[in-house]
Amino acid sequence: MYTKIGNQDLALKYADESNIYRDSLVYATSQMLAELSSDALSTTAAADTISELSLTNSKQERSLKFNQLAVILSVLLISILSLLTLSFYKNNNIRAKANKLLQEKNTELLTAKEKAEAAKKSKEQFLSTVTHELRTPIYAITGLTYLLINENPTKQQREHLSSLKYSGEHLLSLINNILDLNKLEAKKVKKVNSDFSLKAHMKNFFNTLKRPADDKNVSLKLDIDDNIPDKLNGDMLKVSQVLINLVSNAIKFSENGTVWIRVILEEETNDTAKIKFEVEDNGIGVPKNMQDKIFQSFDQGDPAINIRYGGTGLGLPIVKNLLLFLGSKIHLKSEEGVGSLFHFSIAFHKSTNSIKKIRNNIDLKKTSEAQQLAVFSGKKILIVEDNALNQKITRKILERKNIVCEIAENGEIAVEKTKKTTYDLILMDVHMPVMDGIEATKIIRKNDSSTPIIALTAVSLNEEVDQFLKHGFTDFIPKPYKTELFFEKLFKVLNVSVQAY
Repeated sequence: MYTKIGNQDLALKYADESNIYRDSLVYATSQMLAELSSDALSTTAAADTISELSLTNSKQERSLKFNQLAVILSVLLISILSLLTLSFYKNNNIRAKANKLLQEKNTELLTAKEKAEAAKKSKEQFLSTVTHELRTPIYAITGLTYLLINENPTKQQREHLSSLKYSGEHLLSLINNILDLNKLEAKKVKKVNSDFSLKAHMKNFFNTLKRPADDKNVSLKLDIDDNIPDKLNGDMLKVSQVLINLVSNAIKFSENGTVWIRVILEEETNDTAKIKFEVEDNGIGVPKNMQDKIFQSFDQGDPAINIRYGGTGLGLPIVKNLLLFLGSKIHLKSEEGVGSLFHFSIAFHKSTNSIKKIRNNIDLKKTSEAQQLAVFSGKKILIVEDNALNQKITRKILERKNIVCEIAENGEIAVEKTKKTTYDLILMDVHMPVMDGIEATKIIRKNDSSTPIIALTAVSLNEEVDQFLKHGFTDFIPKPYKTELFFEKLFKVLNVSVQAY
């Protein structure tokens, strides 16, 4: 404008001022923009910082919560561990006390057991010793009684001698029962199986008990199942002992009554036969409350019965224990005043051996005196026995049958005698000083395998028969023995024709 009017100086002045203002404005604007840009950058940084701080804070909060939770869990875990440790400690103490108490109790029980076993062993030893020592005087009683009865006594003397014989046999039966029960309870009994004819055995058994039944005016009846196999194998000796106790009891408590013995085939397979044995009577019967008690040792139930009928109360406990040993059980049905029925069952194996081999029971009563003398007369027998009284009695009994006897006081003397003399039979006592019968038999058998050697021993229940046979004995006779059984054994061994049959 000032240029147009020709005022160049003023125009330049104002132009310069305008440029200055414009530059100032540009600078100010630039500054403002710079400041604004700086502020914007600061705001962004601040936002980023705030964001980072928020994230850090969040992480710290989470970490704090985790740490708090960890602390709580740690405290809880420590508390639980402390409680468990305390509980374990207490349980350990309780267990330690319990173990200590248990050890003390075990020690007490062990001591008590040892004392009980020692007492039992002492009792067994005492009974064995006492009963064994009683056998010698009992043998003297029964042996001398037999000799006196056979020396033509008067009628009154015969009655006295018969009573003496009965008393001796009763005492012998008592001793055998005590020994048998003692061995059963001590588990010293062995099963000895052999072949036998049950029908023949039961008939012999019946004949043996017929006389005691007749003495009590008891009618004894035997019924045998025809379907029972002829040849069986088993421990008939122990079954016989069971039957003897049952039938003897039935006879004792059924005076003027009847006793039935029944043998029934219960089951049969190709290899076995299960036989049921029944013994029934119409005697006094057994009250219900006494039926378990009578199977306890030395207990007959009612004391009044013991006073009236006598006995030791050993028969039925022996029956119970023998049948348990044989894998069977005794059963009783009884009504007081009506009678009793005892029964049990035994499984036998069927035998395939010849009946001729198992028919070795000889009824000496059916053999005439002439036949016996033909077998016994002139036979030479060596008696090996350390007891002088037993030597004398055995010798006199044998000499009545015209048997020639020699004596050896112990096994050593017997061995020397057999080297010089041939004997038809040797009767060998088992228990002797210097050399016992078993050792002597072993030595004799080295040079002589044919001479029969019969062991004379206090063995009961036949539990050692197999051992005797292994040592070289031909047979055995229990001491003290009944004279009839004694001669039956001798007759069987000496009579070659009977052996062959």
